[in-house]
Amino acid sequence: MGKNILVFGPNGSGKGTQGAIVQKKFNIPHIESGAIFREHIVGGTELGKKAKEYIDKGDLVPDELTIPMMVARLLKEDCKSGWILDGFPRSKDQAITLAKTLVDNGLALDYVIEIILDRQIAKERIMGRRLCVNDNNHPNHIAFDAIKPVEKDGKLVCRVCGGELKTRADDQDEEAISKRHNIYYDNVTGTMAAVNYFKEVKGPKVISVDGSTSIGAVTEAIMKEL
Repeated sequence: MGKNILVFGPNGSGKGTQGAIVQKKFNIPHIESGAIFREHIVGGTELGKKAKEYIDKGDLVPDELTIPMMVARLLKEDCKSGWILDGFPRSKDQAITLAKTLVDNGLALDYVIEIILDRQIAKERIMGRRLCVNDNNHPNHIAFDAIKPVEKDGKLVCRVCGGELKTRADDQDEEAISKRHNIYYDNVTGTMAAVNYFKEVKGPKVISVDGSTSIGAVTEAIMKEL
Protein backbone atom coordinates (compact mmCIF):
# COMPACT_ATOMS: atom_id res chain seq x y z
CA MET A 1 0.00 0.00 0.00
CA GLY A 2 1.21 3.51 -0.79
CA LYS A 3 2.08 6.00 1.88
CA ASN A 4 0.33 9.19 0.83
CA ILE A 5 -0.04 11.07 4.11
CA LEU A 6 -1.49 14.32 5.41
CA VAL A 7 -0.23 15.46 8.82
CA PHE A 8 -2.18 17.81 11.09
CA GLY A 9 -1.33 19.36 14.44
CA PRO A 10 -1.51 22.81 16.01
CA ASN A 11 1.55 25.04 16.04
CA GLY A 12 3.62 23.77 18.98
CA SER A 13 2.51 20.11 18.69
CA GLY A 14 5.75 18.82 17.16
CA LYS A 15 4.10 18.24 13.78
CA GLY A 16 7.25 19.24 11.86
CA THR A 17 9.42 16.93 13.98
CA GLN A 18 7.09 13.95 13.47
CA GLY A 19 6.75 14.70 9.75
CA ALA A 20 10.54 14.59 9.40
CA ILE A 21 10.72 11.25 11.28
CA VAL A 22 8.03 9.67 9.06
CA GLN A 23 9.76 11.07 5.96
CA LYS A 24 13.09 9.47 6.95
CA LYS A 25 11.54 6.13 7.89
CA PHE A 26 9.70 5.67 4.59
CA ASN A 27 12.05 7.72 2.42
CA ILE A 28 9.24 9.79 0.91
CA PRO A 29 9.27 13.54 0.21
CA HIS A 30 8.11 15.80 3.07
CA ILE A 31 6.18 18.51 1.25
CA GLU A 32 5.57 21.76 3.04
CA SER A 33 3.15 24.26 1.55
CA GLY A 34 5.39 27.31 2.11
CA ALA A 35 8.29 25.68 0.25
CA ILE A 36 6.07 25.04 -2.80
CA PHE A 37 5.16 28.73 -3.02
CA ARG A 38 8.84 29.66 -2.89
CA GLU A 39 9.74 27.13 -5.63
CA HIS A 40 7.09 28.51 -7.98
CA ILE A 41 7.99 32.13 -7.25
CA VAL A 42 11.74 31.56 -7.72
CA GLY A 43 11.05 29.46 -10.83
CA GLY A 44 8.92 32.27 -12.25
CA THR A 45 6.01 29.97 -13.17
CA GLU A 46 2.65 31.42 -14.15
CA LEU A 47 1.14 30.19 -10.86
CA GLY A 48 4.14 31.58 -8.97
CA LYS A 49 3.74 35.04 -10.49
CA LYS A 50 0.06 35.15 -9.56
CA ALA A 51 0.75 33.85 -6.03
CA LYS A 52 3.48 36.49 -5.53
CA GLU A 53 0.95 39.29 -6.14
CA TYR A 54 -1.10 38.07 -3.17
CA ILE A 55 1.90 37.38 -0.93
CA ASP A 56 3.38 40.83 -1.62
CA LYS A 57 0.14 42.40 -0.43
CA GLY A 58 0.12 40.23 2.68
CA ASP A 59 -3.00 38.37 1.49
CA LEU A 60 -3.64 34.64 1.56
CA VAL A 61 -3.07 32.93 -1.77
CA PRO A 62 -6.49 31.70 -2.99
CA ASP A 63 -7.21 27.98 -3.24
CA GLU A 64 -7.55 28.01 -7.03
CA LEU A 65 -3.82 28.81 -7.18
CA THR A 66 -2.65 26.89 -4.12
CA ILE A 67 -4.23 23.51 -4.86
CA PRO A 68 -2.93 23.18 -8.47
CA MET A 69 0.58 23.95 -7.13
CA MET A 70 0.23 21.25 -4.46
CA VAL A 71 -1.09 18.64 -6.86
CA ALA A 72 1.58 19.42 -9.48
CA ARG A 73 4.17 18.71 -6.76
CA LEU A 74 2.49 15.45 -5.73
CA LEU A 75 2.49 14.24 -9.36
CA LYS A 76 6.29 14.56 -9.64
CA GLU A 77 8.44 11.45 -10.08
CA ASP A 78 9.87 11.49 -6.52
CA CYS A 79 6.33 11.16 -5.10
CA LYS A 80 5.58 7.89 -6.91
CA SER A 81 6.09 5.76 -3.79
CA GLY A 82 4.38 8.22 -1.44
CA TRP A 83 4.49 11.68 0.10
CA ILE A 84 3.78 13.50 3.32
CA LEU A 85 1.98 16.83 3.06
CA ASP A 86 2.32 19.28 5.91
CA GLY A 87 0.67 22.68 6.49
CA PHE A 88 -2.20 22.12 4.09
CA PRO A 89 -5.23 22.02 4.00
CA ARG A 90 -5.95 24.68 6.63
CA SER A 91 -9.71 24.87 6.21
CA LYS A 92 -12.65 22.56 5.56
CA ASP A 93 -13.19 24.06 2.10
CA GLN A 94 -9.55 23.39 1.20
CA ALA A 95 -9.89 19.80 2.45
CA ILE A 96 -12.94 19.18 0.26
CA THR A 97 -11.30 20.72 -2.83
CA LEU A 98 -8.00 18.90 -2.23
CA ALA A 99 -9.75 15.53 -1.80
CA LYS A 100 -11.65 16.02 -5.06
CA THR A 101 -8.55 17.20 -6.96
CA LEU A 102 -6.54 14.18 -5.73
CA VAL A 103 -9.24 11.82 -7.01
CA ASP A 104 -9.41 13.69 -10.35
CA ASN A 105 -5.65 13.19 -10.74
CA GLY A 106 -5.69 9.52 -9.78
CA LEU A 107 -4.00 10.10 -6.42
CA ALA A 108 -5.14 8.23 -3.31
CA LEU A 109 -4.92 9.60 0.20
CA ASP A 110 -3.89 6.71 2.45
CA TYR A 111 -3.36 8.21 5.90
CA VAL A 112 -4.26 11.30 7.89
CA ILE A 113 -2.16 11.82 11.02
CA GLU A 114 -3.68 14.07 13.67
CA ILE A 115 -1.58 15.18 16.63
CA ILE A 116 -4.00 16.19 19.39
CA LEU A 117 -2.84 18.84 21.83
CA ASP A 118 -4.66 21.12 24.25
CA ARG A 119 -4.54 24.74 23.13
CA GLN A 120 -2.98 26.07 26.36
CA ILE A 121 -0.23 23.41 26.29
CA ALA A 122 0.46 24.17 22.62
CA LYS A 123 0.89 27.85 23.48
CA GLU A 124 3.24 27.09 26.40
CA ARG A 125 5.30 24.84 24.17
CA ILE A 126 5.73 27.53 21.54
CA MET A 127 6.74 30.09 24.16
CA GLY A 128 9.15 27.65 25.82
CA ARG A 129 11.23 26.99 22.69
CA ARG A 130 14.82 28.25 22.84
CA LEU A 131 17.16 28.43 19.86
CA CYS A 132 20.88 27.75 20.10
CA VAL A 133 22.88 30.45 18.28
CA ASN A 134 25.42 27.81 17.16
CA ASP A 135 22.98 25.24 15.78
CA ASN A 136 19.21 25.45 15.31
CA ASN A 137 19.01 21.66 15.49
CA HIS A 138 20.11 21.58 19.14
CA PRO A 139 16.71 21.15 20.83
CA ASN A 140 16.26 23.25 23.97
CA HIS A 141 12.94 23.72 25.72
CA ILE A 142 12.21 25.07 29.17
CA ALA A 143 9.13 22.84 29.59
CA PHE A 144 10.70 19.44 28.82
CA ASP A 145 13.09 17.81 31.26
CA ALA A 146 14.71 15.74 28.50
CA ILE A 147 15.73 18.82 26.52
CA LYS A 148 15.90 21.49 29.22
CA PRO A 149 18.68 24.05 28.78
CA VAL A 150 21.43 23.94 31.42
CA GLU A 151 22.24 26.75 33.79
CA LYS A 152 25.69 28.31 33.70
CA ASP A 153 26.75 31.44 35.62
CA GLY A 154 23.13 32.19 36.44
CA LYS A 155 21.80 31.98 32.88
CA LEU A 156 20.44 29.23 30.66
CA VAL A 157 22.68 27.91 27.87
CA CYS A 158 22.35 25.21 25.19
CA ARG A 159 22.25 21.75 26.73
CA VAL A 160 24.19 20.31 23.75
CA CYS A 161 27.06 22.76 23.21
CA GLY A 162 26.77 25.40 25.94
CA GLY A 163 26.03 28.06 23.32
CA GLU A 164 23.95 31.16 23.89
CA LEU A 165 20.17 30.76 23.60
CA LYS A 166 17.68 33.10 22.00
CA THR A 167 13.93 33.08 21.33
CA ARG A 168 12.11 33.64 18.06
CA ALA A 169 10.16 36.89 18.18
CA ASP A 170 6.98 35.25 16.86
CA ASP A 171 7.27 32.51 19.51
CA GLN A 172 6.86 35.18 22.20
CA ASP A 173 4.04 37.11 20.51
CA GLU A 174 0.89 35.87 22.24
CA GLU A 175 -1.35 37.66 19.78
CA ALA A 176 0.33 36.00 16.76
CA ILE A 177 0.15 32.58 18.44
CA SER A 178 -3.52 33.12 19.23
CA LYS A 179 -4.25 34.11 15.63
CA ARG A 180 -2.64 30.92 14.27
CA HIS A 181 -4.39 28.79 16.87
CA ASN A 182 -7.77 30.42 16.14
CA ILE A 183 -7.52 29.06 12.59
CA TYR A 184 -6.34 25.61 13.69
CA TYR A 185 -8.81 24.96 16.53
CA ASP A 186 -11.84 26.21 14.57
CA ASN A 187 -13.97 23.09 14.06
CA VAL A 188 -16.62 24.83 11.96
CA THR A 189 -14.60 26.10 9.00
CA GLY A 190 -10.95 25.92 10.12
CA THR A 191 -8.28 23.23 10.28
CA MET A 192 -10.06 21.07 12.87
CA ALA A 193 -13.07 21.07 10.53
CA ALA A 194 -10.72 19.77 7.80
CA VAL A 195 -9.50 16.97 10.09
CA ASN A 196 -13.11 16.05 10.95
CA TYR A 197 -14.00 16.02 7.24
CA PHE A 198 -11.37 13.32 6.62
CA LYS A 199 -12.76 11.31 9.53
CA GLU A 200 -16.14 11.21 7.81
CA VAL A 201 -15.11 10.38 4.24
CA LYS A 202 -14.31 6.92 2.93
CA GLY A 203 -10.72 6.19 2.07
CA PRO A 204 -7.95 7.45 4.32
CA LYS A 205 -7.13 5.84 7.65
CA VAL A 206 -7.11 8.55 10.33
CA ILE A 207 -4.45 8.13 13.02
CA SER A 208 -5.12 10.34 16.06
CA VAL A 209 -2.33 10.50 18.64
CA ASP A 210 -1.92 12.30 21.95
CA GLY A 211 0.66 15.04 21.43
CA SER A 212 1.12 15.78 25.13
CA THR A 213 3.51 12.83 25.66
CA SER A 214 7.21 12.68 24.71
CA ILE A 215 8.47 12.94 21.11
CA GLY A 216 9.41 9.24 21.19
CA ALA A 217 5.98 8.16 22.47
CA VAL A 218 4.22 10.18 19.75
CA THR A 219 6.47 8.63 17.08
CA GLU A 220 5.78 5.14 18.44
CA ALA A 221 2.01 5.70 18.41
CA ILE A 222 2.15 6.91 14.78
CA MET A 223 4.44 4.13 13.52
CA LYS A 224 2.24 1.44 15.07
CA GLU A 225 -0.63 2.54 12.81
CA LEU A 226 1.25 3.21 9.56
